[in-house]
Amino acid sequence: MTAVAVDATDATEERLRRWRLVLGGDEADGTGCVLGGQDAAMDGALTALYGKEGKAAQSGRERSAGLGASAPSVARWLGDIRTYFPSSVVQVMQRDAIDRLGLSALLLEPEMLEAVEADVHLVGTLLSLNKAMPETTKETARAVVRKVVEDLEKRLATRTRATLTGALDRSARISRPRHHDIDWNRTIAANLKHYLPEYRTIVPERLIGYGRASQSVKKEVILCIDQSGSMAASVVYASVFGAVLASMRSIATRLVVFDTAVVDLTDQLDDPVDVLFGTQLGGGTDINRALAYCQSQITRPADTVVVLISDLYEGGIRNEMLKRVAAMKASGVQFVTLLALSDEGAPAYDREHAAALAALDAPAFACTPDLFPEVMAAALEKRRLPIPDSV
Repeated sequence: MTAVAVDATDATEERLRRWRLVLGGDEADGTGCVLGGQDAAMDGALTALYGKEGKAAQSGRERSAGLGASAPSVARWLGDIRTYFPSSVVQVMQRDAIDRLGLSALLLEPEMLEAVEADVHLVGTLLSLNKAMPETTKETARAVVRKVVEDLEKRLATRTRATLTGALDRSARISRPRHHDIDWNRTIAANLKHYLPEYRTIVPERLIGYGRASQSVKKEVILCIDQSGSMAASVVYASVFGAVLASMRSIATRLVVFDTAVVDLTDQLDDPVDVLFGTQLGGGTDINRALAYCQSQITRPADTVVVLISDLYEGGIRNEMLKRVAAMKASGVQFVTLLALSDEGAPAYDREHAAALAALDAPAFACTPDLFPEVMAAALEKRRLPIPDSV
């Protein structure tokens, strides 16, 4: 057999192997491929979650099928998938196991929490279980949440501080700037009437420059976060960003969470883990009440940015909510509406309310954590927000 023929045979076998793992080995899969060794173990881990037994458990007909919904079998399965799959895949499979097989209750056991791969979605699940969590588990749960939060802070904090510090510097305009502080775009725009055609140049009579942000408070930011169950990932990211903003002396940051009640967690912003455990995921939504509270905290409207993070499914008084947004904008407040602050893709949201906000020149859009510093910088500088093209 030639080398070319051997290579073709190997490629065919590899395709059959992959299809066999995808199709799950039912009689009709048509591959005729038999798995062994590590492949068989991987197949077993996948079947426990996605095979017939997993589907039966999802439907509720056989609650003990698949992973068995028992701590020992789930712990073994968690160990297996961490052995055979990369971290990103493990996180997806864990999420699917919680959703499909109803394994949330097992996360209340410390041994289980120590076995899982921690990510933003797991943190959201733990927060939703907070009230049901026994004291013996809470310490372990806090350790899991802290690890995720610290990883997020390392990834997001430096860029956020750098971006917003630049925005604060640029927002402090001065009329007698040094040469390296001149804002040339604004200076040219302000002096177009002084254009000299014969010299093809502008003689500026008024210079506009960037100021340098001092250590005093220049801007105030209010993060108003919907803590309904669908907003779990957004709550995690917003809490981390809130802590980062609070660490900047030039920004006075307030963090407010709400469902049908409103809770001000500003005094806990030095530790986002405390903020997260101060939330109560789930329940109804009263955006109007939350905005009423935020409005009452505004003392310098022209220097304030209000960020509402919500899917806009309002359970309160819709017309009053819109009136409050209009009133804040009329007073000089920069109002930003984020339908989600996460990497989860296009969120479900109330399109009617989103359209009503857009009519008030307060467009609502989903924002990824990587885009959030740019959105905040634009709001602080009172320029057009970098709204994603998909909106």
